[in-house]
Amino acid sequence: MDPGFRTPLLDCFRRGEVTRDIRLLAARGALAPRALEQLALLVFLVGDQDAEIAAVAAATLDRLPPVAVAKFIGRSEVGDDLRAFFIARGIQPIAPASSTSAKDEDEPLIETEADEASVEDSEDEEKTRVLLNMLPVPQRMKFALKGTRSQRAVLIRDPNKVIAAAVLSSPKLSDTEVEAFSRMANVSEDVLRTIGMSRAWTRSYTVVSGLVRNPKTPPAISLPLLSRLNERDVKGLMTDRNVPEALRLAARKIMAVNESRKQ
Repeated sequence: MDPGFRTPLLDCFRRGEVTRDIRLLAARGALAPRALEQLALLVFLVGDQDAEIAAVAAATLDRLPPVAVAKFIGRSEVGDDLRAFFIARGIQPIAPASSTSAKDEDEPLIETEADEASVEDSEDEEKTRVLLNMLPVPQRMKFALKGTRSQRAVLIRDPNKVIAAAVLSSPKLSDTEVEAFSRMANVSEDVLRTIGMSRAWTRSYTVVSGLVRNPKTPPAISLPLLSRLNERDVKGLMTDRNVPEALRLAARKIMAVNESRKQ
C-alpha cells in the first residue's frame, strides 16, 4: 500500500531504488526521523515482494503502542489512506491533546536501533568524508537522517542516491543548507531535481537563483524557474558559459521582451 505521504527518501522506496539491506532496516523501524515517516515506511513495506521484509514490517507494526498510534492518526496532517490502514487494524483515531508539543508528536513511535558507529563532528570536511565513507550504507543512512550539519554536507554528495535522498528528508535539515545545496555543482542531478520540484524550497529566491545558475541543474528544472529571477540576474545568464545554451537563449528572449515593453 502507498501511504500517500511523500519525502525524497520515501520516493526512493516507491521507485524501487532501495537495496534489500536498507529496506530490512526500515522494516525494523530503524530509519525513522519522524513518526509519520516511520509509519509510512512500515505501511509501504508490508507489501514488499520480499517475504522476509514484509513479515518484519508487519511484526514491527504489531509492536507499535496502540494508544500512541491512535493519537498520531488523529492528527490533521495524516492522510486518509494511512488513517484507514490503521482503522482496519482496529485502531480508532484519537484527537491529540493540545498540550502535546510538536516535537513530542514528531518522535518515532517505536524505539529504533542504536547507531553502531560514531563519527566525531569536525570542521575538517575531508576528515569527515573519509570517516563516513568507511561506513557501510546502513550506517551512512543513519548519519544522513540524524547526523550533524557537517555530516549532511558530505553525505549530500554520496554517490548512492538513497543516501542523498535521506539527507533531504532529514528533520534537521535547514533552509540555509538547502540554499547551499542548490549552488553545489558536485551534487547529483537527482538532488537538484528534488530541490527544484519542491514547492516549499523553491519559495526561496536564493534557492531558485542557485538552481538556475547551477550548471548541473537539468534544463527541465532550471528553464521553468528562469521567469522567477529578477532582470539583473536574467541579464547575467545571457552570457554565462557555465549554464546550458538553452538557458542562455531563454534569458535573451526574456530580456528582448522586457526591452520591447520599455519602448
